[in-house]
Amino acid sequence: MKIEQISIFMENKSGRLAVITDALGSGGINIRALSLADTSDFGVLRLIVDNPTKALEILRNNSFAVSKTGVVGVIVPDKPGGLTSILSVLDKNSINIEYMYAFSERSSANSIIIFRFDDIEAAIDQVQKLL
Repeated sequence: MKIEQISIFMENKSGRLAVITDALGSGGINIRALSLADTSDFGVLRLIVDNPTKALEILRNNSFAVSKTGVVGVIVPDKPGGLTSILSVLDKNSINIEYMYAFSERSSANSIIIFRFDDIEAAIDQVQKLL
């Protein structure tokens, strides 16, 4: 399924992540999943939240460089080889993965993988054939 992801460009310095999460929490935004990639000077925080439009507004009002991006959430069996079935189909159809991250719940038999593809529609079409 298509999901809106919030991406925040942030300085790589102590406390910046806490400022972001505090602003979102104070605004009533619940973070469902996140990924943080960094270098020595800056980072990109990617978030899946319960209200992307409101989160974008809160972050912009707090002077963060932020954007909204389309990603795809795929339910994958939480077992050895579960991810391989998805990746094999994408590879056979030459669909490039720009990045991905995952989360799972202890009480579930599945994980959810968040993918950013170079061609979202083609990826969705191929993954849906597996279901």
